[in-house]
Amino acid sequence: MIHQYQLGGYNIVLDSASGGVHAVDEVAYDVIALFEAHSKEEILLSLEKKYADREDISPRDIEECYEQVLSLKEAGKLFAPDTFEGMAGHLKAKTSGVIKALCLHIAHTCNLNCAYCFASQGKYHGDRAVMSFEVGKRALDFLVENSGTRRNLEVDFFGGEPLMNFDVVKKLVAYARSIEKEKGKNFRFTLTTNGLLIDDDVINFANRECSNVVLSLDGRREIHDRYRVDYAGKGSWERIVPKFQKLVEAREGKNYYMRGTFTHANPDFLKDIQQMLDLGFTELSMEPVVTSPGDPSELTEEDLPVVLEQYEKLAELMLERDKAGKPFTFYHYMIDLTGGPCIYKRISGCGSGTEYMAVTPWGDLYPCHQFVGEEKFKLGDIWNGVTNTETQCEFAACNVYARPDCRDCWAKLYCSGGCAANAYHSTGSVTGVYKYGCELFRKRMECAIMVQVARTLQKKQDGAQ
Repeated sequence: MIHQYQLGGYNIVLDSASGGVHAVDEVAYDVIALFEAHSKEEILLSLEKKYADREDISPRDIEECYEQVLSLKEAGKLFAPDTFEGMAGHLKAKTSGVIKALCLHIAHTCNLNCAYCFASQGKYHGDRAVMSFEVGKRALDFLVENSGTRRNLEVDFFGGEPLMNFDVVKKLVAYARSIEKEKGKNFRFTLTTNGLLIDDDVINFANRECSNVVLSLDGRREIHDRYRVDYAGKGSWERIVPKFQKLVEAREGKNYYMRGTFTHANPDFLKDIQQMLDLGFTELSMEPVVTSPGDPSELTEEDLPVVLEQYEKLAELMLERDKAGKPFTFYHYMIDLTGGPCIYKRISGCGSGTEYMAVTPWGDLYPCHQFVGEEKFKLGDIWNGVTNTETQCEFAACNVYARPDCRDCWAKLYCSGGCAANAYHSTGSVTGVYKYGCELFRKRMECAIMVQVARTLQKKQDGAQ
């Protein structure tokens, strides 16, 4: 499957099945567009007419271009067939029963009262609770016992606000470190926090033990304080920004993400990214809000053109900052066009419910944090393991080819079918499609690929000088 688009002054052709990305001139762009539906003679005749007034493009140039496109097809770099559908179930079955990551809901409580919170202000539609050390210890043991031969294991400390149970976080990390050598495992910890409780102890701990820290900031003060308020209704921007700056400085500007959420209130989210940059943050993520239909923060169809334009302008800003020697990272534009992800991840997706699970404060297992509190998705618990095998099988079968709406989408091997939770909450099925999210994802991929094309060509140009 071929996808062609023009962005940033480039004519880009993506061959979906092979992963080939081609930045081409206008003649090649036109040849490729006509290639599958027309004969060589028809293509040459059509383009000779189109470029009749161009002295720099001769009929021979057009024919040579056609031959080059044909060579690329024969080499499997254009119009490659999609041969992966038969592998999808087989590859996922090979890792059946092997868990590599847990999201520990260390605190089902929060010191903020964010209006758009998908987790009901950290309670996940239930009662406030914090995880005990005993439950957390058992969760880590459960992960080790079910990780097979995997050496590298991932644990996310999540909430609510995990720093409201920081003593247990520290004890659990100490326990994990104490068993690593004996069990032949290596734990990688991530902490997600709203920042209110960050102090020197948290900073020192995070720098010593956490491979990544996710910090919640929505950008501009007026946007952040619109939703991210405490229980007295007071905004949190002024209190958290200096703490985030101190933590990031202590981490030497590495291994963190400043994660924002954009809503109906700020579809022009590039202004919020610019604010983060002005504050000195360079590892950025800006996520569309996940909310129930009709919520005041929900992104609307009227917001969509604005959001798509923002993604394009963001790509332009990244390239401008590259040239100025002030680069920054945007999570959704991180794409490796040469080495990954592997075809297993491309067709099987995130692994929620199979390789990855969320653990509640009392030890129940769910496919991921966005399903916690929805009883029918409870998989089991950390003492008895997965007992709801029917639901787990549903997630195990949840690959890109299980979604009929994905079949003709050029981006399917980049999104791997998308988020099962978003699909369920928008369609009632984990194999459905969250169409609004698809629009955003496709635009992000176009922009991410364009940025990589521009950087690659710039490197070649610099090397030739």
